[in-house]
Amino acid sequence: MKIAVIGGGPAGLFFAYLMKRADAAHDIVVLERDPEGATYGWGVVFSDVALAFVRDVAPELYASITRQQEVFGEMAIVHRGRHVRLANNVFHRMSRIDLLQALQHHCREVGVRIKFKYRCNDVTEFWSQDLIVASDGANSAIRARHSDRFDPTLDERPNLLAWYGTTRLFDPLSLIFRTNADGLLIAHTYRYSRTHSTFLVECDPATFKRAGLDRMTEAESIAYCERVFADDLLGEPLLSNRSTWFNYTIVSNSNWYYNNVVLIGDALRTGHPSVGSGTRLAMQDSIALFDAWQARGSDVPAMLEHFVTIRRPGSDALQQAAIRSTEWYENLGPKLALDPISFAYDYLTRSGRVTHADVRKRDPQLAAAVEALHPERRFDDAGVSSRAAGEGSQPGKR
Repeated sequence: MKIAVIGGGPAGLFFAYLMKRADAAHDIVVLERDPEGATYGWGVVFSDVALAFVRDVAPELYASITRQQEVFGEMAIVHRGRHVRLANNVFHRMSRIDLLQALQHHCREVGVRIKFKYRCNDVTEFWSQDLIVASDGANSAIRARHSDRFDPTLDERPNLLAWYGTTRLFDPLSLIFRTNADGLLIAHTYRYSRTHSTFLVECDPATFKRAGLDRMTEAESIAYCERVFADDLLGEPLLSNRSTWFNYTIVSNSNWYYNNVVLIGDALRTGHPSVGSGTRLAMQDSIALFDAWQARGSDVPAMLEHFVTIRRPGSDALQQAAIRSTEWYENLGPKLALDPISFAYDYLTRSGRVTHADVRKRDPQLAAAVEALHPERRFDDAGVSSRAAGEGSQPGKR
């Protein structure tokens, strides 16, 4: 097959590698708009389950991308100044540039061509290809150009985020909730290398305006966030890499392909930083599209139909969990009155995918502490509890 992959992120590179590794006769080119070596953002994080998918299909790639990884078996919630450790939450962290360079290296080894600084806003120049894979990110130009075919939904969430880095090394992965006169600010932070951590700051629109962040320069925003999280940063600076404030958009598409053009990765569907699922979803798309080729061969219509059939259920389920997680962060007001233990428990069960039985198994100390704090509640193994730990709060309706 002749295949053009538009976008050189994890989704596009991984699919290109799997296809070329399977059959050297494939003619595959990856077209990336940015220069080689450029990346925006800091670290990426995977759960054990997410990396297992990569290990099972490409153990040699798994070995490469985990060579420089940082692994920690717990996470922490910081609420009202108290650190609550959550056991058996294993996260693998690595630099985004290390991940991309490992993928690029393996692609080149098997003969995939990669063209950098190649901006592609349409697919007409590639109609001679058998398959066109649009993996050009959440702001996909291909999806926008052919929105009548893909029928996308772009759900822009209200909270504002800024993606910083820092030389303060955070172990374990930590969620830090700090309030001041302006409101609540949240840091999602974890060490991803021997020298740096990701430090994503989130706040609601009212806090954003009261703080004057909508009028600040990038340097002023950094200084403000350094003051808010001074007790956590311990004198280390926040670092910027085009770290401007933005609203996160949850992307979905009614149609995943048309003719021989298929969307994967963030172009197809986004998760949310609060569940760290973006790169996982992207690489699982790559595996599913490769599996569809293995099942249906070069019959592209049959291949793409099979891709949707095998991938959509898991993709939709994880995105729905991401939306519920997003709404938890957007509706924290009443929950801030909870004690730190109950607050941490409410966080763990926020997406509906973790039951009380799961908490009991993963972190028996936390389960016992919550049961002791709330003897009036009947906790069962099928759900979270007869009344949620964050009683009185209502999930966001959008």
